[in-house]
Amino acid sequence: MTYIICEPCIGTMDRGCVDVCPVDCIYEGEDMLYIHPEECIDCGACEPECPVNAIYPEEDVPDEWKEFIKKNYEYFEGGVERQVARGKGG
Repeated sequence: MTYIICEPCIGTMDRGCVDVCPVDCIYEGEDMLYIHPEECIDCGACEPECPVNAIYPEEDVPDEWKEFIKKNYEYFEGGVERQVARGKGG
């Protein structure tokens, strides 16, 4: 299991989740953040830090945002190097 960042993050990218992630598994996309499914340790620290309630355990993603599960996994496919997100402090 991993955590999935969903639609409310688009354009927001608050980064409070990044500040509390103990393994730096949150990456910055063009318009939202993504959690690396193989690096996430399922600690759940990120979920309560999101001010727009965009983060869910994979099995609890609301039906209207299920496509974000696929989007998250696809973001990390293909061996493209991704940028680890920086926290609010930079």
